[in-house]
Amino acid sequence: MKNPFHIMIIPTLGCPGRCKYCWSSEEGAPVMTIDTVQEIVSWLKGFRSDRATFTFHGGEPLLAGPGFYRQALPMLATGLKELTPDFAMQTNLWRMTPEIASILAEYHIPIGSSIDGPEDITDSQRGSGYYEKCMKGYEIAKAAGLTVRFICTFTNKSVKHREEIFNFFKEKGFVLKLHPALPSLRSENPKEWALEPEEYGELLVYLLDKALENMGSVEVMNINDLCRSVFTRRGSVCTFVNCMGNTFAIGPDGSIYPCYRFVGMPEWVMGNVRTKPTMEELMDSEPARRMTAFSKYVDVACKDCSHIRYCRGGCPYNAIAPSGGSLDGVDPHCAAYKRIFDELNERLNTEMYDDPAPETGFGRQSQKKGKPGVIALMRAIVER
Repeated sequence: MKNPFHIMIIPTLGCPGRCKYCWSSEEGAPVMTIDTVQEIVSWLKGFRSDRATFTFHGGEPLLAGPGFYRQALPMLATGLKELTPDFAMQTNLWRMTPEIASILAEYHIPIGSSIDGPEDITDSQRGSGYYEKCMKGYEIAKAAGLTVRFICTFTNKSVKHREEIFNFFKEKGFVLKLHPALPSLRSENPKEWALEPEEYGELLVYLLDKALENMGSVEVMNINDLCRSVFTRRGSVCTFVNCMGNTFAIGPDGSIYPCYRFVGMPEWVMGNVRTKPTMEELMDSEPARRMTAFSKYVDVACKDCSHIRYCRGGCPYNAIAPSGGSLDGVDPHCAAYKRIFDELNERLNTEMYDDPAPETGFGRQSQKKGKPGVIALMRAIVER
């Protein structure tokens, strides 16, 4: 099965939010021009025939303004109609207005945003007033009929309040998607906010338990993705697949990168849309060679791991960007991935083979205790 084709468009690296653990530059950074969008369309014509998703990311994409999206969206939708493009956006929602919301609603664009739990926890990590501004934008987006989901970044500080954070998402009726704070590549104290892999692994197991206890009343996207990976034996999100050649990010000046996380790092530029590079030319670039080398490294370093088929060493950025491009190991969160994948496999095996029910031969231990298990969770995921 071919991986989805995903293009991330970064209209600007500027961000008025400036979260405490975020690398984004201050507001005032250059903004992508419509001419560059036209170059993107011209480059992608004939580049690849698969259905594509375009995600506007950043920085803060809403800084590009309503005029940008009023022109860019029809340009991409019509100019690349052979790709039957879908769109998405990741934004802090501060600059959301009814005008922008109505433009995005015309294209049914789902919104991803970020809150880290209750207002006091969110503002302690992202700055005073962040929560209020984000929620104001959320209400505008919701009033326009836009779907909004939130990413919750767990830091080494907020993880101590995991129950309060989970209950917040449950009470609000928000889908919970979590992100572990990573060591900053641009900070004098890189691990000030970083969530250690061992803590991350225990957090994932905790959220698995909470997802099972609250099945039907709250959705934890990470747990869904991890369960799907174990059941299908194939990674279901970009962290656990070979993303090279299937994902590209385009910076404000048209530079092409392997992923949005590399945008703004000159050593990771693969080409520029203005020169219309072919897939072969992009894959022959130095950044692509580093990414390919990582995949080959995983084949050797992880060959004895039972999770290699659906983990693939984790995120290449996490593994090689902090070292400046050298291969010193796999994703540092390997311990967390092993912890949750081991847990899921153990529970799955217990449910399937322990104390089998006569009529099916499959285990019913969790059902006998009156609690749903991972098989029931997977069935619910498939039926959604």
